[in-house]
Amino acid sequence: MQKNSLTVKAINKNVRSSPRKIALVLNFIKGKKADLALRDLEFTRKKVAKDVSKTVKSAISNAENNHQYDIDNLFVKEAYVGKSLVMKRYRPRAKGRASPIKKPFSRITIVLEEKKEKDKK
Repeated sequence: MQKNSLTVKAINKNVRSSPRKIALVLNFIKGKKADLALRDLEFTRKKVAKDVSKTVKSAISNAENNHQYDIDNLFVKEAYVGKSLVMKRYRPRAKGRASPIKKPFSRITIVLEEKKEKDKK
């Protein structure tokens, strides 16, 4: 990131859900204004929406406290998810066998950008 850019970032590490499920919610909020994204996440019927909402709120707080950006001009520039660690567990099966169970974790990254007043026409 450049110093002169008006972007701010928040990362939520080790969210207990698969990246594929989180990507559905993140694609839903990309490009929206920050307050609109929070409102939409509140009414989304996905369990992961709560963790995504926490990350967006964290990014808004970072923008307000660390960079003194105006909250009303913030929008979600980027929202992406990556893989994190995977818990491996085993389930007992018939005839003394065991089958593996993978419990994935994810890393959510939200990048907000401030839109200048002169950009709006």
